[in-house]
Amino acid sequence: MQPLRPNTLDVSIADRATPGPADRFVELGNAEVRNRAQSATWQQALQSAIRSVDDLLNALALRAEDLPALDRDSPFPLLVPQEFVRRMKPGDPQDPLLLQVLPLAAERKPAAGYVVDPVGDGPCETVSGMLHKYPGRVLLIASGMCAVHCRYCFRRHYPYETSPKGMEAWQPAWDAIAADDSLEEVILSGGDPLSVGNARLIQWIETIEGIGHIKRLRIHTRFPVMIPARIDSGLCERLQQSRLAVWMVLHINHPNEIDDDVVSAVERLRRSGVSLLNQAVLLRGINDRLEVQRALCQRLVNIGVQPYYLHQLDPVEGASHFECDSDLGVRLVRELRETLSGYAVPRFVQEIPGRNSKTLLE
Repeated sequence: MQPLRPNTLDVSIADRATPGPADRFVELGNAEVRNRAQSATWQQALQSAIRSVDDLLNALALRAEDLPALDRDSPFPLLVPQEFVRRMKPGDPQDPLLLQVLPLAAERKPAAGYVVDPVGDGPCETVSGMLHKYPGRVLLIASGMCAVHCRYCFRRHYPYETSPKGMEAWQPAWDAIAADDSLEEVILSGGDPLSVGNARLIQWIETIEGIGHIKRLRIHTRFPVMIPARIDSGLCERLQQSRLAVWMVLHINHPNEIDDDVVSAVERLRRSGVSLLNQAVLLRGINDRLEVQRALCQRLVNIGVQPYYLHQLDPVEGASHFECDSDLGVRLVRELRETLSGYAVPRFVQEIPGRNSKTLLE
């Protein structure tokens, strides 16, 4: 089992992203630390992210004995920005944001059907770094780096070290996209494509724009939620100038993830003409109650983000303790439909390898 490794596309950030001393980690009641973190650049915020279980517990005034058995040496290491930690409730071992990022010993317990490639990425890699699963669109693994390590991540075992390094190495993918005029959409994913600096990201956008039959650019990212400062003026201005229809898919599982900084980042994207969708994962003990799902959907549409998908958990090795019965997801979505406008209700889906689209469960 291999941990995520930063892609060399991200060298300007990843090479500097070393853990700081414990006294730099956020103290939730300390306004000076909070203000300093809010004024930092997104690169500095990524550098100062918490990478130690003990530092995370200290920041939240938690004791290990109040939690399930922890895994301090997980091969999929802890990574969580201080901005996200500030939204957690100190002293609460059941905080729904904490549970998404805390490495537990349960991750090492084998579970039937849980595998390293649960969505069939490997067989769909037609060119190095490019996945062609569905008609009309391709997905590029733009970076192996993320702003956070979600413990249920379906690509937690992905071999990012095999992805192309640098623009020249990506030329076979560009050539394949240019040669296939059935394609209309390019998806940037990872890892997280916004872990790449603006200069490199703009090179990607310009290359994609130069392929005439491509009409849409889709970016899957957690940065607007984890480190909202990443949505800076340089990125927004370039997205606004694009000839492509730009869609951004966020990943928000719980309404507590949305604070004023996230709202501001969403507003910057909307002013730039970016269409915003959200996809969530149904997670045991985190968002598996109707009141949580309803609050999440209402909060999203109120800030201009459309709930898109609610995913049944991908059966990735190490995440079985998050699984909910799919019947629960069906009931939740049906109950949401009874009380919310249609555009505020996500589709409950599962990704099944080999199929030409997500499988609708409700």
